[in-house]
Amino acid sequence: MNKFFFFLYFILHCNIVSAQDTIITQDPPKIGSTKYTEKDIRIDSNPVTAKHFEKNFKENYKGSDFIYEYKAPEKNWWDHFLEWLASVFRNLFHFQTSEAALDFVGILIRFIAVAVIVVIIYFIVKALLNKEGKWIFGKDSTKKTIFYTDAEKNIHLLDFEKLIKDSIASGEKRAAVRYYYLWLLKVMAKNHYIEWDIEKTNSDYLYELQRPAHKEEFMYLSYLYNYIWYGEFEIDETTFLKTQNRFKNALKTFGNE
Repeated sequence: MNKFFFFLYFILHCNIVSAQDTIITQDPPKIGSTKYTEKDIRIDSNPVTAKHFEKNFKENYKGSDFIYEYKAPEKNWWDHFLEWLASVFRNLFHFQTSEAALDFVGILIRFIAVAVIVVIIYFIVKALLNKEGKWIFGKDSTKKTIFYTDAEKNIHLLDFEKLIKDSIASGEKRAAVRYYYLWLLKVMAKNHYIEWDIEKTNSDYLYELQRPAHKEEFMYLSYLYNYIWYGEFEIDETTFLKTQNRFKNALKTFGNE
């Protein structure tokens, strides 16, 4: 039985070796070649048009989409100051990272800036409400503010007709409008339309008026007074005469004449 298998293996092995020898000894196929002459070459006779780049074409490629290398911006003195301040706070409060300390410094600076702006606005508004904000708009504010504040305190003792006459004679039309307004408040208080108080504002007096016609008239006169006096705009003769007539009519209205 073993001899039979050995004989079969020998026969198959001989056939495989014979097939390999046959493959190796065969010649490769020959590839045919084609010869071309100058007559076979085609010449392109179409006209050639030269193309040029558009002017400033590089500008189209300067956007962020065409930046392939990121370059960190250079630090200025403010950036170095923030980093120094962050290092100080990091040592004081033991922040874990420099980024956390920088975030804290940014929030702190914004808070301080807002606080400073609020304080400045507070003092400006306080100065205006105290009738001492005229220095913002013009000159000789100290002298005029003191004088006219005294006029308000003595509203019931002043002779407004004489003060207005003297102001017009000296060319102080704005001062004359000021006196007309204080005179109007004096007449309104005397006839019980309002209750005079130096701490009250124009809005307070407007609220105390009962009749709509009185409210409308006083609102307009208050607008003229604020525009001419606090705005510090010089008025011409025509505008002053119109304003003067309006105040005279109001004095008659509230004077029950």
